[in-house]
Amino acid sequence: MNGGHDDFDLIVIGAGCAGMSAALFGAIAGRHVLLLERSAWVGGTSALSAGAVWIPNTAFAADAGDSVQNARRYLDAAIGERSPSALRERFLALGPEAVRCLEAHSDVRLRAFAYHPDYLSDLPGSTRHGRVLECLPFDGRRLGAAFALVRPPIPEFTVLGGMMVDRIDIGHLLRLARSARSFAHGARLLLRYARDRLTHPRGTRLVMGNALVGRLLASLLARNVPILTGARTDSLLARDGRITGVTVTHDGATREFTARDGVILAGGGFGDDAALRAQLIPTVVRYSPRAGTSTGELQRLAMASGARLGTRSGSAACWAPVSVRHRRDGTAAVFPHFVFDRAKPGTVVVDATGRRFVDESTSYHLFGERMLAHAAERGGEAVAFLIADRRALVAYGLGMIRPGGRGLQRFVRDGYLVAASTVPALAHALAIDATTLESTVSRLNGFAATGVDADFGRGTNAYQRNLGDPAFAPNPTLGPIRDAPFYAIRLYPGDIAASVGLVTDADARVLRGDAPIPGLFAIGNEMQSMMGDAYPGPGINLGPAIVFAYAAVQAATTPGKETP
Repeated sequence: MNGGHDDFDLIVIGAGCAGMSAALFGAIAGRHVLLLERSAWVGGTSALSAGAVWIPNTAFAADAGDSVQNARRYLDAAIGERSPSALRERFLALGPEAVRCLEAHSDVRLRAFAYHPDYLSDLPGSTRHGRVLECLPFDGRRLGAAFALVRPPIPEFTVLGGMMVDRIDIGHLLRLARSARSFAHGARLLLRYARDRLTHPRGTRLVMGNALVGRLLASLLARNVPILTGARTDSLLARDGRITGVTVTHDGATREFTARDGVILAGGGFGDDAALRAQLIPTVVRYSPRAGTSTGELQRLAMASGARLGTRSGSAACWAPVSVRHRRDGTAAVFPHFVFDRAKPGTVVVDATGRRFVDESTSYHLFGERMLAHAAERGGEAVAFLIADRRALVAYGLGMIRPGGRGLQRFVRDGYLVAASTVPALAHALAIDATTLESTVSRLNGFAATGVDADFGRGTNAYQRNLGDPAFAPNPTLGPIRDAPFYAIRLYPGDIAASVGLVTDADARVLRGDAPIPGLFAIGNEMQSMMGDAYPGPGINLGPAIVFAYAAVQAATTPGKETP
């Protein structure tokens, strides 16, 4: 790309999962594609995520007994009128086709979780497995020098200073001393990592979101798709009402790129735009585990061309409880509490008064929603305390603290962890009324004995019970809190993705009024979520990101399809 003017068929702006998928689908369709990324890395928040992809009815769900009708029932029950049904229908129709395309024409390799219930598993149409997909681990060495383009994972999600592990690895590492198979698996991981560190700043065995990004990047490189990092999009070019390209600042120079088929916006939404956050996100939300690359600039450019943001039916974002620890370099480590601790037996979550206010085993999105609602009811800061006894902390870990309970004093010294020899002493350290906290713990211990949480219904559906420990009966999420010492960490609501975005039709064409803006598409978190503000399963951001990337490319490259 020499000179100041270049012509392409498709221009994709934003190199997270959505944008990389769109660029790849465009290249598979035989189009000349340019992928632009504002930051120095590709992957965005997708690279930091667990990498789960929620798409029903793919070939990986052949044994799950699922169907389009079943998935429709579930989405209709979960979402209702909070998003247009046309978006859901398009998602259900194209999802299996998009996955087949990736499997047939790229390095992306997926598999279904053997068991992963939908989050709202008591709703009609929910399934226990088959809809949640993940990428197979990927050897980052295949990328050569381009390995440096992949956004590194959150350091606190790695072990030994840079070795990535997924749920399968974690299970083996926890059983090293009890299983020859697990010992062998762990030994292979450690030997591979030791070799990696001789030549790389971190491990090259990529899992979860890094594996998805690595596989997408390898596929793009194999098809010679140019990727321009450090490229800021300054304006959208238009002619006769049609978007025809972009102007970009790169290496201090302004460049103009034209796009015959269209421009696809995939910059991650508004999450880091201060003005839009002030309008859409509660002020008590101060932390996020996202990549920090969702500047909102592309949405503003689209709105200058007549586009509009969707309305907020409830939340404008997807939520998760997070804990925060300050690193030695002064940066904040923001850790999302998705699955590993808060629903395990021997734990409880209380507010600043020492009372429970939430079902600890509910999905992280609903947990975050409840934190925000509770803060609004009480006033003040949205903070809660996740409490565990010694047995629970050693067995499951607690936030950034690994299972096993080693090195606790450094977490106590920097204030991330609060420890005490008794429940009243813990209450005193947390500035909570000791009598109230003792009563809460005593009541929960009674529920653990019967297996029935009479207050919040903890562990009552398949998803919730899957978060627990099957060794505990009668309820795998309930166990007594009685083994001293006792520990607590602070939880805050964090935003993990935007659900409000640009209004589009079912082909991801950005709308001006009720008609598409010719040549302009929005996908991923730039697009008003097809889920509304519901969160029915893991991967409900990445699944639609891939499917609507496929829809956008189909609309842009099919003769007569893109023109309204």
